[in-house]
Amino acid sequence: MEKKKSESADLRKNITLYALTGLAFMLLVAWQGLEYETVTIEEEPEVVVYEEPVIEEEIPITQMLETPPPPPPPPPAPEVIEVVENDVEIEEVIIEDTETDIEEEIVEVEDVAEEAGPEEVIADVPFAIIENVPIYPGCEDMKTNADRKKCMSEKITRFVNREFDTGLANELGLDGRQKINVQFKIDSKGNVVGIQSAAKHPRLKQEAARVIQKLPKMTPGMQRGKPVGVIYALPIIFQVQD
Repeated sequence: MEKKKSESADLRKNITLYALTGLAFMLLVAWQGLEYETVTIEEEPEVVVYEEPVIEEEIPITQMLETPPPPPPPPPAPEVIEVVENDVEIEEVIIEDTETDIEEEIVEVEDVAEEAGPEEVIADVPFAIIENVPIYPGCEDMKTNADRKKCMSEKITRFVNREFDTGLANELGLDGRQKINVQFKIDSKGNVVGIQSAAKHPRLKQEAARVIQKLPKMTPGMQRGKPVGVIYALPIIFQVQD
C-alpha cells in the first residue's frame, strides 16, 4: 500500500520561513532598542555636612536642702571680773559727788560743837600712801602695813566677785571688755561712805554701788597717829566671754 504525505504536514518545507520570520522579529526588537535615547544619569557629588559638636553645658542643679534648726544657744559664759589691786596710786578721772550728805554734815557739826578749842583737821589720804592702812575683818593678824594692804585688797576682790551679779552683762546685751571705775572712802570711824562709780551703762554703776555698800565696817586708817578718811579706788573690769 502506498503511503501518502500531506504537504501541510511537511514541516521541513516551512522551517526556512519560520527562521526568517524569527530573525526579522529579532531585528525589529533590536532596532526598537536602538531608537531609545541613552540617558546618562550623572551622580550628584556627595555633600558632606559637618555638624558642629554640641557642647552640653552642665547646669548645676541647686537642691533646696532643708536647713536644720539652729542648735539652742549655749548657756551664757560666766563673766570674768578682774579687780585691780589698789597697791599703787591710779591716775584716773575722779568724779566728784555734788550731792550733799545731810546726815554726814550734821554729825560733823555736832562733833565740832562738842570739842573745845581748835583741832588739826587731817584731809583724806589715798590708800596708796596712808601710814597705817584700814584693817579689813580677817586681816588683824597681819603685822606690816604691806601685808595689811595685800590682805585687804584680796578680801575686797573676793567679796566683789562673790556679790556682783555676773549675769547682768548678758542681760544688758553687753560683750567684750567692760570697766567700772569705783571710788569710796573708809571714814575715820571705819565705815564705807562716799561711793562713786563710772561706767558705760547706768545699771553697771548701780550694781557696783550696791556691792560696795555691803562691805563690812573696818578699823579706820591712821595718819600721824590719828584716824583719818582713806580714799580707795577700785577699778572693776568685766571680760564677757563668748
